[in-house]
Amino acid sequence: MMRQFSFEKLEVWKNAINLTIDIYRLTNAFPKSEMYILTTQLRRASVSISSNIAEGNYRKTGKDKSHFITMAYSSLMEVLNQLIIAKELRYIEEDELENLRDKISLVANQLNKLKNYHNK
Repeated sequence: MMRQFSFEKLEVWKNAINLTIDIYRLTNAFPKSEMYILTTQLRRASVSISSNIAEGNYRKTGKDKSHFITMAYSSLMEVLNQLIIAKELRYIEEDELENLRDKISLVANQLNKLKNYHNK
């Protein structure tokens, strides 16, 4: 059996990974002209969410852990902003945005809870 690291057990990390998978699938349908612009930015920001959760999990102090959670939250809001732009450009439908917004809200709430835990 493969060793599992502690961040892999976090529900927020799992949900962030699932969000990234959704973003990759969604952006596959974006126009080719967006490949190096909105597609790349959305993918990079979504990957950053789970990456910051993983990296922050191994920091020594609560303050350091909290900093990486804040960075993950910032990337999450960047993803939401870019999805709103994609919807306005008609690259995605309203229902796709709402579905992703629900997933973003879940991750945001989980990040806030994790940050509060580390700030105790």
